[in-house]
Amino acid sequence: MASARLFEAMTDQNEDSREQGVEFGPLADELEDEEYPFDKEALLERYGDRELELEGDTTTLQKVLEAQGETTYESVDDVRRSVIGMVSDEAIGRDHYSDRGSSTDTEEDTEQSV
Repeated sequence: MASARLFEAMTDQNEDSREQGVEFGPLADELEDEEYPFDKEALLERYGDRELELEGDTTTLQKVLEAQGETTYESVDDVRRSVIGMVSDEAIGRDHYSDRGSSTDTEEDTEQSV
């Protein structure tokens, strides 16, 4: 599956499986080995106690995804995107120095394009 290969390539590029401020650790491989679709209830039953490392803190998959409504994950990428989307600002680390990516638009660029 292309999405699983994309996640694997992203994980291989960064040995510690940190993505967008979230360290998935061994959970990344476990989720990749799952068969999808996978509903949230089953995912949390099986992996809810697994820890995710955020910038200077840890949390569990359960705590990150519990506020998300009922959903079915079609791929490991769906799970990954949900986790990244649901983590609080704790994953970001230093303000304006986020490893969650950067915006290509700066104030100066915006003014020039107007």
